Amino acid sequence: MTGPVPTRAASEQVGYAQLSTVDPAAWRATGTAWASLAGLAERRAAELSDGGAALRAGWSGQAAGSAGVRLSGLRAELVGLVPAAIETDQVLAEFAARLVAARARLAAAVALAATAGVLIDRWGRPHSDPARVPADRAGPTVLQVTTALRNALDLAATADREAADRLGQLSGSADAGWAARPPPHRPAPHADPHLVHLWWAGLTPAERRWLVVHEPELVGRLDGVPPGARDQANRSLLGTRRAALLARWERLLARVPRGPLEVAGLRGTGAALAGLDALAARLDAPQPPRAYLLGLEVGGEGRAMVALGNPDRAAGVLTYVPGMTAGLDDVTGELGRAARVLDRCAELAPGEETSAVLWLDYDAPDFLHEAARDGQARAAGDALHRFQEGLRATHDGPPARQTVLGHSYGSLVVGTAARDHGLAADALVFVGSPGVGVAHATDLGVPPGQVWASTAPDDVIRLTRPPGDLARQSLLGASPIGAIAGLLAGPGEDRWFGRDPAEPSFGGRTFPSGRHGHTGYWHPANPALDGMARIVLGR
Repeated sequence: MTGPVPTRAASEQVGYAQLSTVDPAAWRATGTAWASLAGLAERRAAELSDGGAALRAGWSGQAAGSAGVRLSGLRAELVGLVPAAIETDQVLAEFAARLVAARARLAAAVALAATAGVLIDRWGRPHSDPARVPADRAGPTVLQVTTALRNALDLAATADREAADRLGQLSGSADAGWAARPPPHRPAPHADPHLVHLWWAGLTPAERRWLVVHEPELVGRLDGVPPGARDQANRSLLGTRRAALLARWERLLARVPRGPLEVAGLRGTGAALAGLDALAARLDAPQPPRAYLLGLEVGGEGRAMVALGNPDRAAGVLTYVPGMTAGLDDVTGELGRAARVLDRCAELAPGEETSAVLWLDYDAPDFLHEAARDGQARAAGDALHRFQEGLRATHDGPPARQTVLGHSYGSLVVGTAARDHGLAADALVFVGSPGVGVAHATDLGVPPGQVWASTAPDDVIRLTRPPGDLARQSLLGASPIGAIAGLLAGPGEDRWFGRDPAEPSFGGRTFPSGRHGHTGYWHPANPALDGMARIVLGR
């Protein structure tokens, strides 16, 4: 069999040429342009609101009332446009991401053909090179290349069809108008995410959009609502959140004289404000992967949940839980760690779709004496449990491989949540861990073969010891100083919060780390980065 293999329809053969030349970045840029319309619509809506207020102050009567009604209607139309513009950006960004994956599969198929002695014509039809492949061996080789090509083109065709359908639905909603009555029922706070998803799925598109526009605080925090809708809701709250943070900073600034606590509060609020601005810039950035804002709070030190890529459409999803001192002030730095794992996944498996989530929805310890206690980890457990259940409930298609990664005190958060509540996770990963609250991998509720850990040879966490080894036997007792002394007692197999998960006696699996200290697991040259990516990919 040396001739062409007519295995594809004419339209699919054209698809080979299209996929070879398509530019995913152009689609991503188009989505970004649509997203910019959301900000414009919000500004124009605010101007109409201010203009209407000024008008009412100096004009009365029937004509004034009619003008006010008209202005209110125009403002409502602009406000209704905001989630639609954001959703358009989401659709086009996800389409671009799938094109990237499809092109990677296509490149792999072409490389396979070159290695196997198979030629591919301009229409995407493979046939063997008689100068390199004997006729009696050509069939299986050509079939292998044909299958690889089909996988690439099928992914591109599916992406194209889904994007067209979603944009068509948006267009239809626009033609029908954005108005809708509010739905009669709301889930209770902290409701089962699977029940929340059933409720959301039972709403009409117009009812969902009404909730995004009028009740973004509810939609943005509700586990079981798809990431796309949560992103739309939370982005609409960014301006309000920033205004609240700025007002707090100005109040602190106005206090004179200022004591040490006020000075610390002023600096912390200023850092959080800068962190929020950096996060907003990342949300608006055109480079892939697109960021999805799944939650944001500015009280205290701030909390944020941000996904890189849509978790609902990925085959592998990483949830990263940071440790001590994590807060809104360095949210983009923590997000960068998740991004580096995602980038390494793309290098190892360019044809796979993966997503990474920064989960900073707990009050992380700021000081060693706080990190010596597990109270903040226990308080975070139920929220992490519900978040993971929500990811499972909303996912499109076959279940994703869900991996939860905890660093430092974040590993205790993950371990405690798994122990006390259970986690919808296929793998748990602990790096730089002070212990995870259990004595053995089997206590975590996932197969021991899917519990992984790594501790760098020069990680200071190796110096921690159980509290009973020193602090409880010390005259310092349970004071903050005693906690610090015990926390830094010296090397050993046990850590402050239980057995070191990187020790063989814990019963899990390990992967290597270079000498990059406590925060260097994400260093590009560290083999630990490969280890984390391979676990996310299930390899």
